[in-house]
Amino acid sequence: MAGKPKLHYTKGRGKMESIRWLLAAAGVEFEEEFIETKEDLEKLRNDGVLMFQQVPMVEIDGMKMVQTRAILSYIAAKYNLYGKDLKERAWIDMYVEGTTDLMGMIMYLPFQPADTKEKNLALIIERATTRYFPVYEKALKDHGHDYLVGNKLSWADIHLLEAILMAEECKPDILSAFPLLQAFKGRTSNIPTIKKFLQPGSQRKPPTDEKFVAIVRKIFNI
Repeated sequence: MAGKPKLHYTKGRGKMESIRWLLAAAGVEFEEEFIETKEDLEKLRNDGVLMFQQVPMVEIDGMKMVQTRAILSYIAAKYNLYGKDLKERAWIDMYVEGTTDLMGMIMYLPFQPADTKEKNLALIIERATTRYFPVYEKALKDHGHDYLVGNKLSWADIHLLEAILMAEECKPDILSAFPLLQAFKGRTSNIPTIKKFLQPGSQRKPPTDEKFVAIVRKIFNI
């Protein structure tokens, strides 16, 4: 029997958090080896296990996988969360790219200079409510199903829920104009594997704070 996937990253969300979400939603137990110092990162680089000298890195099925998108698509395909055919996969990809863009904006907010944070937070809220969330609201309305693609839970749904919860940390009532997304959030949050991941004590990481920003800057020399 293959061992549990092992995730190599810092103790924060960053680019690994979506990988944690996807594995948890698939009901897959995983281990984490945290990078806590610059030396930890250098050791991985010197051991030759980081193809492009970067993390995230996930040990899974005998591979040492890097590049977030490659890791996520592998997990989605392996655990039947990637549609039934090429067209469904294309739709999942498009939806995931949209939520990736939005989450990227939110992810980098704590690392931005204090004098630009307010402006960038306003931009995140504006983009979420005028560019991204209307697309998902319309998709759910047009086909009338519980899930975005193929009326079955997919990577796209898991990614969207993660994005919704991140956006709500920026503005708690951000879904006020999106009743179908509110219902979607309620449904998907209650899927047993996801519900478990959302409980205190899970491997889900907290929002990035100033203390963690300082640690990341030190590890990655930024």
